[in-house]
Amino acid sequence: MRIVFMGTPDFAVPCLQRLLEDGHEVPAVFTQPDKPVGRHAVLTPPPVKQLALSHGIPVYQPTKMRDGTAAALLRELAPDCLVVVAYGRILPQEILDVPPRGCVNIHGSLLPRYRGAAPIQWSVIRGETVTGVTSMFMDAGMDTGDIIDTLTTPIGENETAGELFERLAPLGARLLSTTLAAIADGTVTRRPQNDAEATMAPMLEKAMGRLDLTRPARELHNQVRGMNPWPGAFCTAGGKTLKIHETRVAAGSGAPGTLLCADPVTVACGEGALQLVTVQPEGKPRMAAEAWLRGARLPQGARLE
Repeated sequence: MRIVFMGTPDFAVPCLQRLLEDGHEVPAVFTQPDKPVGRHAVLTPPPVKQLALSHGIPVYQPTKMRDGTAAALLRELAPDCLVVVAYGRILPQEILDVPPRGCVNIHGSLLPRYRGAAPIQWSVIRGETVTGVTSMFMDAGMDTGDIIDTLTTPIGENETAGELFERLAPLGARLLSTTLAAIADGTVTRRPQNDAEATMAPMLEKAMGRLDLTRPARELHNQVRGMNPWPGAFCTAGGKTLKIHETRVAAGSGAPGTLLCADPVTVACGEGALQLVTVQPEGKPRMAAEAWLRGARLPQGARLE
């Protein structure tokens, strides 16, 4: 089929790669504008743009999708189908109406659960043990279109959002391949979502990473996993911010925030205790929690907040 692809981050790259491997014609790719990255704010193209250019595919990076320009361009490109994977923009109806075979989206959760910008992270934060990817026909809502198919996978007890991201990206590409094959041969099926079962997965913000040590250890462990690699979980120790990269749920009790043990570093929570495995003090690289504690010289019984 003739397919225009819209996507931006690493998660979308395997899907575009699979389109090309499956022999689809890709006349154009739409992605977000280049953005400054790093300490020196080097203008950097999105991963999808890099892949597209390496294959000689024209790339478009509109800043607006509702002024009619993008829709007019799509009509000129005349795709059979539009594929959207983590593009980062809501498409107006005039764009959704262009391709005769519809607009297909690959979403990083089992819809209708976790609609929104951060489904992988929120699946981990909420302590889900199973997740997956969903293919759907897009409509004007936020991830509300008819479901075509799903693939499921378990979430490891200590798996981070970043690790799950890396597993779901190729799974999404696999699902996209079978979905497009079904559309091409006319065997595709669709079923409406049950809105009563819907949950939301809004974009994460840095402030969401603060750990409230009065909460149960299991919830905090899930928060740490879901916030890794971004925006990162953190607390305060000795008056300084301490990023928490990796934890384990541990046995123990005490006033929330109390340092119960130095090796392994264990902190009391509202219910149970949290073992700190890998941390990052202000202005320093990440390190084992025990190495941090030796340098911080906090005594047993000290409080983290």
